[in-house]
Amino acid sequence: MTLLLQDPVPRKATQEREQHKLAKRLRRQVGQAIGDFGMIEQGDKVMVCLSGGKDSYTMLDLLLQLQRKAPVQFELVAVNLDQKQPGFPEHVLPDYLASLGVAHTILEQDTYSVVKRVVPEGKTMCSLCSRLRRGALYQHARDHGFTKIALGHHCDDLVATFFLNLFFHAKLAAMAPKLLSDDGAHVVIRPLAYVREADIQRYADWKQFPIIPCTLCGSQENLQRKQVARMMAAWEKESPGRIETIARALGTVSPAQLADTSLFDFHNLGRRHDAPPPNAHDWLGPVLET
Repeated sequence: MTLLLQDPVPRKATQEREQHKLAKRLRRQVGQAIGDFGMIEQGDKVMVCLSGGKDSYTMLDLLLQLQRKAPVQFELVAVNLDQKQPGFPEHVLPDYLASLGVAHTILEQDTYSVVKRVVPEGKTMCSLCSRLRRGALYQHARDHGFTKIALGHHCDDLVATFFLNLFFHAKLAAMAPKLLSDDGAHVVIRPLAYVREADIQRYADWKQFPIIPCTLCGSQENLQRKQVARMMAAWEKESPGRIETIARALGTVSPAQLADTSLFDFHNLGRRHDAPPPNAHDWLGPVLET
């Protein structure tokens, strides 16, 4: 009996085509987000915040590709904050960035000890850790003349934040693709705003980025975010494409169809003077006809 082995060449060629299509789609989505929200302008100095996770690696990789063909000139500098977490592999990011020839800075600030001292044992450290990290990065951006701060949040993050605010804070709000910091000193951009997390995972696996785990401190994501993540995963499994639909809805807001009096003047909403007067037929016609 003769066994016919599958030819690995066509399979490899198919894989390469799929990878090329994925890269092309991600570049298009990032380029569209940059254009839609005016994220990067002529002469910008962009601080690309690199954590060592799949999202920030993908963001840097795509921005470097777009930089070579962009209609404007801008500078990219990768910045990582070493928070002195136990077990953090200090050499990974500098070695990787040096191999690419990318300008980079490694900041060192022991926020881990601060968080451990302040947060009770067993409680999540993510919130305080995030605030301290943001403060350190903002200060670095101010000191070194960065005009934009790029973060690696993606489409799924934006939608998840919307539901977190809806379910637990009673407000309609998500992560803005572009925002001004509270003090007005920094413009924060999220170039991956249109990119799905599953595509980022595929891209990172293909590129074999040297991923650094985000659980070095032993802290876990809060329960609320986990609940939302499970809900979104179930929706996507039941109705593929639903998350993308919700993400598009975040960009199509109708204030008159909501109930926020600060966004729409309901008090002065009334019948137009040029509108035809109502009559009995308008109200009772369908009823009388039956």
